[in-house]
Amino acid sequence: MIHDKIERNVGLMMVLIVVAISFGGLAEIVPLMFLKQTTEPVAGLKPLTALQVEGRDIYIREGCNVCHSQMIRPFRAETERYGHYSVAGEFVYEHPFLWGSKRTGPDLARVGGRYSDAWHRAHMYNPRDVVPESNMPAFPWLFDHEVDSSQTAAKLSALRTVGVPYTDDDIAGAAAAVQGKMEIDALIAYLQQLGTVLKETR
Repeated sequence: MIHDKIERNVGLMMVLIVVAISFGGLAEIVPLMFLKQTTEPVAGLKPLTALQVEGRDIYIREGCNVCHSQMIRPFRAETERYGHYSVAGEFVYEHPFLWGSKRTGPDLARVGGRYSDAWHRAHMYNPRDVVPESNMPAFPWLFDHEVDSSQTAAKLSALRTVGVPYTDDDIAGAAAAVQGKMEIDALIAYLQQLGTVLKETR
């Protein structure tokens, strides 16, 4: 039998497994590249502002995405807790997207507008002041450091090269838009926009 020969030949079996997985992956992934709902932004989606871009970079730098996912799965338990499930069109301008699967802390895909700026400030300074059972670390240094505006325009320009529709004016005014802002302000600006577009359009 052919399958007996394959099972006894480890090298051949490994090659055939790789071929099978490759074809399966192509069959799953390639069609998504041509579906409108995965390649076009949802109605009302706008690129992040310069301050929000800096906030997103701080979010990544501080490892927030290690403990918080940004992807609500289409299951009742998820949507009842967090809101509408995530759709691909929300993340068209995200490079890289921060879906994740680790939830030491809650999912943040719909956190925008859920709490006030003052709440976020208190939470970042000392999480246990607002959530006594929290095991999240405090981030007091975000209140002491200004956003580095020297690379903001370059960041927006780089994002434009991968399809984010920033204008020349957006790029030219990027440094001024974040000048004098504290890192905590940038991070909160980023958090406050998460998931708000889909909320507004539903």
